[in-house]
Amino acid sequence: MSYVYMKVLELAPQRYERGMRLLTLGRLDQVRQDIAARVSVDDRVLDVGCGTGALAVMLAHRGAHVTGIDIAPAMLSQAAKRVREEDLADRVELKEMGAVDLDTAFPSEGVDIVVSTLVFSELSDDEIEYTLAECWRILRPGGQLLIADEVLPDSMLGQIGTFLFRLPFVIAAFVLTQNTTHRVAGLEARIAQACFQRLDTVEYLMGTMKLFVAERVG
Repeated sequence: MSYVYMKVLELAPQRYERGMRLLTLGRLDQVRQDIAARVSVDDRVLDVGCGTGALAVMLAHRGAHVTGIDIAPAMLSQAAKRVREEDLADRVELKEMGAVDLDTAFPSEGVDIVVSTLVFSELSDDEIEYTLAECWRILRPGGQLLIADEVLPDSMLGQIGTFLFRLPFVIAAFVLTQNTTHRVAGLEARIAQACFQRLDTVEYLMGTMKLFVAERVG
C-alpha cells in the first residue's frame, strides 16, 4: 500500500472508504464480508486498526461485541460517528491506541476473535512479531486470528501484475518521502511461529492480498 496515499486518506477519513476501495479494486468489501461470515453472535472481537469502523460495525450487526483500536483520532472520530448512526454503542467500544499498547490494555484469554485488515503491512518486523504474540495472549484457547493484508504473491504472474499496479504509488512515495512501500513478507510463516495453527487462506487480486485464518494453539 502506498504510504503517502495511506497518510492522505487518514487525514481525510471521510474519503477513506472510497480511497481504500480504489486501492483494492473493490475487493476490500469482499474481504470484510469473508471475515464477518466467520463471526458469530456474542463473540468477543478485537479489531486491530479499526479505521473508520466499517468492519467493526459489520461484525456488531452480526451480534458480536467489538472493541476497535486505532492510533488516528480522526479515523476514530469517523468510526464513532458510524457507530452512533447505526445505534450500536452497546456493541462497539473504540479506543485510541496502537498495536504496541496491547500488553497493557487487554487481559489474557479475554477475546474470541482478533481481526485486522491492511494493518500489518504498516508495521515493522519487530512490531509484527510483538503484535502476533500479543494476539496469541489475548485470544482464548481455540480463538481465531483473522488477518487480511497485502503480501508478496507466490506466482510469477502475480508478482509481475502487482508490480505494474503498484509502480505509480511506489514512485510517488519515493519522490515525496525518499522511502518506498512494502508488503508483508512471510506472514503465514510468522503466524505459525507465533504458535497459531493455520485453518484457511483466501486470496484476492492475483494473490497480492490474502486473508489468513488461524487458531490459537495451547
